[in-house]
Amino acid sequence: MTAENAYLVGLRLSGRKVVVVGGGTVAQRRLPLLIANGADVHVIARAATPAVEALAQADPGITLALRDFEPGDLDGAWYAIAATDDGAVNAAISDEAQQRRIFCVRADIAREGSAVTPATFDYDGLSVGVLAGGEHRRSAAIRSAIHEALQRGVITAEVTGEAPSGVALVGGGPGDPELITVRGRRLLARADVVVADRLAPQDLLAELGPHVEVIDAAKIPYGRAMAQDAINQVLVDRARAGKFVVRLKGGDPFVFARGYEEVIACADAGIPVTVVPGVTSAIAVPALAGVPVTHRGLTHEFVVVSGHVAPGHPESLVNWNALAQMSGTIVLLMAVERIELFAKALLDGGRPADTPVLVVQHGSTVAQRTLRATLGDAPEKIREDGIRPPAIIVIGAVAAFAS
Repeated sequence: MTAENAYLVGLRLSGRKVVVVGGGTVAQRRLPLLIANGADVHVIARAATPAVEALAQADPGITLALRDFEPGDLDGAWYAIAATDDGAVNAAISDEAQQRRIFCVRADIAREGSAVTPATFDYDGLSVGVLAGGEHRRSAAIRSAIHEALQRGVITAEVTGEAPSGVALVGGGPGDPELITVRGRRLLARADVVVADRLAPQDLLAELGPHVEVIDAAKIPYGRAMAQDAINQVLVDRARAGKFVVRLKGGDPFVFARGYEEVIACADAGIPVTVVPGVTSAIAVPALAGVPVTHRGLTHEFVVVSGHVAPGHPESLVNWNALAQMSGTIVLLMAVERIELFAKALLDGGRPADTPVLVVQHGSTVAQRTLRATLGDAPEKIREDGIRPPAIIVIGAVAAFAS
């Protein structure tokens, strides 16, 4: 048998015995999918990785025997995987499987087995597998390309299940289109209507088909804005018209993005809502600039603060004196316009003037730029450098790590 003439087939393994010989990284990769398909998995290995041992302890569908493979271990098996680091043992497993007419994968020499494992993924009820003549890297690369094309809507697939309905509240991440979640990108590719914030990744909108209605929510800081009530009404009206609506937001929809107000509005109107969390700029943007918001031995806390209301304002819910007294990291969002007021509040509360500060504008995008300062001179430097929203301001010892 050669991989070129392999017959691609799907096995229904639920409740059927599968023997995996070897407890290394190959077994570690194969076990989750076997268990997900309901197989009765028997792992036989001289030693197992901690991950394999943890899987066996946590899942009753796995039986782990720490010993050598012995003749007869394939009794009652429907499928076998020879995944040891000993070629002679793998050959013996394959030979016994051949005699018993059990399909067997050899992880070390694919062409010597009676079965070949394809590179696979699941998408909207589809199971897609790729074989590339035994070239595992090529099959994995093609698999990934097809998966991404489906997620982006470059290619489409008929699905047997119902089309999505209602509203999906999707966090688009900090700006780089590759930082949206897999689920978010998949739902976006199936949208009839997209209601997008200014900070949502614009490259994702460029990928939408011409049939998709794109509505600009115009949530521009301190400029023109589409009233929140109007946004809520658009979501409800389009969904009631039978359209699948994706509300695309920058970052995470529940981090100072008023996402839950939209959930409530849809729920009150009887519209089902799917929430897809996003990568929040409060953590991702500092990380991409070389700054962890926490670092062992340096800080045990970080706080994310909205700067849309000034200290002392009647609507402010922030205890600035308490913030000033903490020793950890402060991440300010929407704070550029009022940075002088925030810096003064922290300094007056006792935060040292030499506390490191990092400012990142247009984080994660090709336009990203950074500014290093201290709490004492940050307002002056921000004005001198012409920093404008959107920008993240990180205050604390970790800001000194900026590359």
